[in-house]
Formats: sequence, C-alpha cells, structure tokens
Amino acid sequence: MYVIAFIDRTNIGFAEESLEVHAGLSTAAYAFGAGLFFIGYAVFEVPSNLIMHKVGARWWMARIMITWGIVAVLFMFTSGPTMFYILRFLLGVAEAGFFPGVILYLTYWFPRRRRAQATALFYMGLPIANILGGPLSGALMELDGFLGMWGFQWMFLIEGLLAVVVGVIAFFYLTDRPARAAWLTEQERTELQATLDAEVEEKQQARHLSWWRALLNGRILYFCLVYFTIQLSVYGLTFFLPRQIAGIAGRDVGIIVGLLFAIPWVLGLAANFFSGRYADRTGQYRNAATVLLVVSGVGLLMTGLLGSPVLVMLGLCLAAIGFCSAQPIFWNIPTSYLSGAALASSIGLINGVGNLGGFVAPNLRVWVVEAFGTESAGLLMLAVMPLLGALFLAGTRLFDAHDAKRESARSADLAP
Repeated sequence: MYVIAFIDRTNIGFAEESLEVHAGLSTAAYAFGAGLFFIGYAVFEVPSNLIMHKVGARWWMARIMITWGIVAVLFMFTSGPTMFYILRFLLGVAEAGFFPGVILYLTYWFPRRRRAQATALFYMGLPIANILGGPLSGALMELDGFLGMWGFQWMFLIEGLLAVVVGVIAFFYLTDRPARAAWLTEQERTELQATLDAEVEEKQQARHLSWWRALLNGRILYFCLVYFTIQLSVYGLTFFLPRQIAGIAGRDVGIIVGLLFAIPWVLGLAANFFSGRYADRTGQYRNAATVLLVVSGVGLLMTGLLGSPVLVMLGLCLAAIGFCSAQPIFWNIPTSYLSGAALASSIGLINGVGNLGGFVAPNLRVWVVEAFGTESAGLLMLAVMPLLGALFLAGTRLFDAHDAKRESARSADLAP
C-alpha cells in the first residue's frame, strides 16, 4: 500500500516536462501544485486518524486507497494549472490518514521493543516505490502516442488503478486487532494482547491526555518541528530528482533515467532493514536517527558542492540511506509517550504538520534557485534541513531529563 501511495504522490516528477508542454504548467505552477497535495493531506490527517481508531483499519484503509486511486487516475485529464491544483489538493484529502493510520495500526500489534523493526519494514515501501516506481513511471512515459494517449496519461491511469485494486484487496486482507486474528492461536492472541495492554497502562499512568489536549502538548508540537525539517529535505529532493538525474546522465526522462533513479533507493532499502534491527536491539532510537539525519545532510551537501557526476550520485545515495533509515526509527520516539485517541491525534498532527514540508520544499527550492541563479543553491538549502532535524532530535534529551526529575520528585513524595 505504501509503495503505491508514494508512487502516486511523487510520479508527477516524471510528468513535469510533459505537463509543462501539454497542460501549460510553468515551473512555478508545477512546484505550487506539487506542494498543494500536502495542504489537503495536513488538514484532514487528525480527523482521519481518529476515524480509523474508531472504525478500524480494514474499512478505513480500503476507503483511503480506493478514493485516492480514483483521483490519481483523473490526473490523466489535466488541461491547465487550475485543474492540476484542484487534483493535487484532492489527492492529499483522499490519502490523508494513510501514513499516520499505519503508524497507529502498528502500535496495536507490536510492543515497543519490536516496533522499530516493524516500522522499518513498512518504511521499505519508500525505497521500493522509488526502485520500482522510477523504472515503471519512466517506461510508461515512453508510451507517448500509443492508442492516441500521451505517456503521462498512461502513467497516471495505470498507477492510479493499482491503488484501487490494492484497496479492494486490503478490505479482505487486513485484521483490525490481535484479538480478531484467526491466524493466531488463542494463547498467542492472549499473550500478545496482554503485553500491549501493559504498555498502554504504563503510558496512561505516566501521561494521560485527551485527544485534543495531545494536539496542544508542547512535546508533540516539538516533534512536529523535527518531522517538518526532515520532510522539507525529503520532498525538496524527490520532486526534482528525476530531472536532476537526467541532467547528470545527459538524457531525457525515460526508462534509463528511471533505472538510475532507483540506485540510491536500493541502498536505502538495505540500510533501512539493518538500522531498524540495530535500534531495537540497542534501544538507541534517538542516537541512531540523529546520526542518519546527519548522513542525509552530508549527502545533500555533496550534491550541491561537487561537480563530478559520480560524486553527486554518491551524495544522492547517502541522502537516500539517511532518509530511508532515520524516519522509521524516529516514529518509535513519539509513539512511546501516548496511547489511545491521544496517540491517534498526535500521530496525525506530527505527520500532517511535518508533511507541510512537502508543500514548502518545492516552492522554497524554486525561489532559492531563482534568487541565486543556480541549482546548487537549492540543494544546499535542502542540506541544511536534515542537519537542523538532527540538532532538534538531539534536543529531545531534555524531555527525558524532565521525566526523570518528575519521577524522582514523585518517588520522594511517596517515600515513608
């Protein structure tokens, strides 16, 4: 599901030049429309996650996928900037709640000591989407003229229908909670649920908030800031990466560029697998995510400062390794604080506000490039963001110090 979600939200990177030619989009209009997805996405994140917490993942995930697949198909009829803007906004509305819904869903199934590995497995959808989506989108773009349709129309049609099909399958495949899992034994269901319930009880004793108070919690708002800086760099790179690789290769966007596009994400996929296991084994979630964000920043600095195509590609690989590995580990930190509806709303808020970086990033990058007259300036601006994210994430140590101080004070009050 995540593979298809990410393909459908980023495949416009392959259609950028075709949309400029056939739909009359300027570079600024493309950047604005690319970012509009995240406005609709952010606005509806929290209500969508609260609904999923109420009705269950099976119904709600199927609804999300089918509706966004329909909207994704409609992009094949794009005829101008206004229609492009409307469809990008609607795609965000349709997909809102998918990602935070899955993060919440994983807390229903995996205790914290196993959740980083589980989240990392889910996050493999991101590099897999770029490994498969790049060649797929590039190949579909080369169907120009087949049956009287442009290549970008074939791309939007086929990749949108994939979401609809998988949405229908998801309805019959997903199980809402361990207690309903017919494929577990009675003992397995009981023991797993007891472990999860104990974690929830522990979190509620330490910090019990209503869903709306969680939205105003300073700690949750701080996590929004951390995730915002990460997403600024992720989407600032992703939306323009096909054209950047085409420039390195000296080719038009097509199957060759799609294959080159996949290289950084293959490495990111491998790093994702091992980093999640390492974080769960050591419990060093914050340190691991911080180091990986620094790796991303260094990689982006290399793409902006170095002129060699080989070194630029190496920089892109380091950036992908850091992005793919840091994010699933990051999510294990905020989900350790809350439970229930408060957890549902806070995950939605962090992801929604963080993904506003997807709106800001392409527009900010275009502005910086035009202001300084060079693509390198845009890449250097993006490189600063994961480094800021690493700094902010390291700052969450203050939360632990505060909790330890409060627990010490409480223990002193209870002492005879």
